[in-house]
Amino acid sequence: MASGHTRLRDTPTMNLENLYAAEAAFMDRYPGGFANEEMVRVGKKHRVDNMAEQAQELLSRKAFKNTAQVLDNIVKIVTRSSMVSMFEKPKFRDYVNGMNRDDRARLAEGFRKLLHGNQEKGFNEVLDILSEGKLAKWSLMTICLLYYRPETEVFVKPTTTKNAIRQFHLENLEYKPRPSWAFYETYRDTINDMKSKVDPSLSPNNAAFTGFLMITAMPPK
Repeated sequence: MASGHTRLRDTPTMNLENLYAAEAAFMDRYPGGFANEEMVRVGKKHRVDNMAEQAQELLSRKAFKNTAQVLDNIVKIVTRSSMVSMFEKPKFRDYVNGMNRDDRARLAEGFRKLLHGNQEKGFNEVLDILSEGKLAKWSLMTICLLYYRPETEVFVKPTTTKNAIRQFHLENLEYKPRPSWAFYETYRDTINDMKSKVDPSLSPNNAAFTGFLMITAMPPK
């Protein structure tokens, strides 16, 4: 699939009643959605707009001409992110910095495809390399995608994702700890479908929209 593709493909059915109920509850609590003062304060902690701006420069097509530099840039993005675990950041940094030249080239090429070429091939190449270092985590697989295209790509946070699947009855989506392209693509398309059905103030970017899903998630019965 070409990078930035947003076609909705066989997205799972969802419980729209639950989605609209969540929307009403959120808007009642935070009038104006993410433009609400309290949500603006929360948003400043995550700096998605700022991180997206950095990603446009650090992960541009041109940046991938220099393997060493672009891998340093990827480490910077991961390290600066408020959404990646503090435990994962140093492990990722040390793993990337400790790679031999061939593996570093493979990782950079995988990320290049993920962001600028055949996304599925890139995803699987990055996954294979991170798996060798026991770092095949959803957060590390998706954080650069989110920051590079925050209005179309998604960050997969396990708890939020599992709650969304349960609460909104997202059929044909089965979360598994090991990342897979099939799940990512369907989940991304589903998130973009869901946000098209609610007020635009709930989705200044996809990080905010999944934050809305997280905030309104009902505890399991």
